Amino acid sequence: MFKVNDYVVYGLTGVCQITDIRRDEHISNDETQYYVLNPVYDSNMTIMVPVNNQNISMRSIITKDDALSLIAKMPEMESVWINDERQRNANFKAALRSGNNEEWVKIIRTLYLEKEARSAIGKKLTKTEEDIMNKAETQLNQEFSIVLDISPDEVVPYILEHIPHNKESVN
Repeated sequence: MFKVNDYVVYGLTGVCQITDIRRDEHISNDETQYYVLNPVYDSNMTIMVPVNNQNISMRSIITKDDALSLIAKMPEMESVWINDERQRNANFKAALRSGNNEEWVKIIRTLYLEKEARSAIGKKLTKTEEDIMNKAETQLNQEFSIVLDISPDEVVPYILEHIPHNKESVN
């Protein structure tokens, strides 16, 4: 069970802080307990989530060590390109909904590489692909910004500064 002030990732809403846990008889006839979530990057929204609902996609944010470990693994992460556009977009959307940071990084890496390849021949990503890449970047940047104690805009420069660039120089 989460506690007040915990940060969680709630579905595709992004990082939220639990500001209260309360019973609300007005929402339903029973006295269900609810987490009161406030999205960190959308102060105009409050979300109430039943504490005991197992179908809700909500998890604790990763630790700083997990974020740094993921950054270190980024250069070796596989791309996940699927030639069939419908299947590819369905897989990317499922990976987005999974809430898994590694899957988000794979989406971003795959679409970034594809964007570069298409740009070289004067083409662009589809609108759907751009939207998926942007959503994955937003989700990852929000979570990393909390654990690294930086703004979401500083996440990409931070990653680029801390990503291992050349494995030979380490040996």
